[in-house]
Amino acid sequence: MHVEIYADVLCPWCYIGRRRLTAALETVNDRDRVRTIWRGYELSPEEGRVPGPTAAEAMAGWWGAQASARVALIRSLGAAEGLELNLELARPVNTFDAHRLCQLAADRGRADQMMERLLRAYHTEGLNVADPLVLRDLARDAGLDADEAQAVLSGADYAEAVRADRRRAAEYGVTGVPSLVIDGRPPVSGVQPVAELRRLLNHGLTSPYGAPARSDRSG
Repeated sequence: MHVEIYADVLCPWCYIGRRRLTAALETVNDRDRVRTIWRGYELSPEEGRVPGPTAAEAMAGWWGAQASARVALIRSLGAAEGLELNLELARPVNTFDAHRLCQLAADRGRADQMMERLLRAYHTEGLNVADPLVLRDLARDAGLDADEAQAVLSGADYAEAVRADRRRAAEYGVTGVPSLVIDGRPPVSGVQPVAELRRLLNHGLTSPYGAPARSDRSG
């Protein structure tokens, strides 16, 4: 069974969802039959590489008086999953290169490790995940060859693969992240409670639906 995970590094819900999905996978039936595939979904493709206002400041602009309560909720839900979500440190930037790096990591069997490192770097450490030097170091931390990562970041490798992920998301009707597409089924939220994610995964294993994902890249 293929589980496609549409996500973006900038999304704190994706970090929470990743932890919940990992927990669900640990107790799912026939775990060896489940292959996870990370799909890039840029939330803010118009962002530049130079960090600007923090995520918390941006949320204040979106939500006004409700921003503080929403930020507190996100931090609280993150803490419940063992995550430190520092929205006052995280500064939104362009994530296209980060997604290209995830494509390289998928080819090397390290996609899950790469996504985890990117999420922690952005949400916990407040690092600039559009900076090629930062990305090179994060790739090394995730078990990739730093020189190979640098070569990818210096060129255009995997750019079309990232664009293809976005087109695939549109085909499935994905409009937000994190979203899961299980064996071609309609997308569902990837930030549901662990028990519900486990139920969805077990249902997918016992009730085949649609065509498997075209890519065999897995985390």
